[in-house]
Amino acid sequence: MESQGEITEQLLAIRAGDREALNQLMPLVYERLRAMAHARLAGRDPGASLETTGLVHEAYLRLVDQSRAEWRDRSHFFAVAATAMRQIVVDRARRRGAAKRGGAVRPDLLDENDVGAAARTEEILAVDEALTQLGALNERLVKMVELRFFAGLSIADTAEVLGIDPRTINRDWRMARALLFRALSAIDGA
Repeated sequence: MESQGEITEQLLAIRAGDREALNQLMPLVYERLRAMAHARLAGRDPGASLETTGLVHEAYLRLVDQSRAEWRDRSHFFAVAATAMRQIVVDRARRRGAAKRGGAVRPDLLDENDVGAAARTEEILAVDEALTQLGALNERLVKMVELRFFAGLSIADTAEVLGIDPRTINRDWRMARALLFRALSAIDGA
């Protein structure tokens, strides 16, 4: 288990320009990033080209390659990691052919039992489009969905990362699912 204080200390050192802190950060965050990536890729389509290790390494490179990253603490780092994983998964889905948007999208995609399960390319792209629409209404809901759906975090872990009470996350999760259900239904009907 990673030490919250050590991670924050290394992130602040990176922010201050300490390049050695990058080498010290990876062992501290690797297992958590790996668990996030594994949850995101569990049950993926056979033949999918992205593996857990590849997603972890690609996300980590994106995170530490940000020359002006303003890491506040470990929660902020993992929230940004979830966004990076979302971008990587969506980019891969687009490159895999970007099949017709909305084709056979399951509006129940964000079922509580499906959190972290990989969706088909069309579904990933449709969820991304729906999240973009949701972001115009409520950016916090988007962050929460990224953490739950794209990073596979539990309610408790999502609450910790966002610094919000788990009851609020439960309420927001229900609201986000309802809004995304509507958005995905509209995309499917288009």
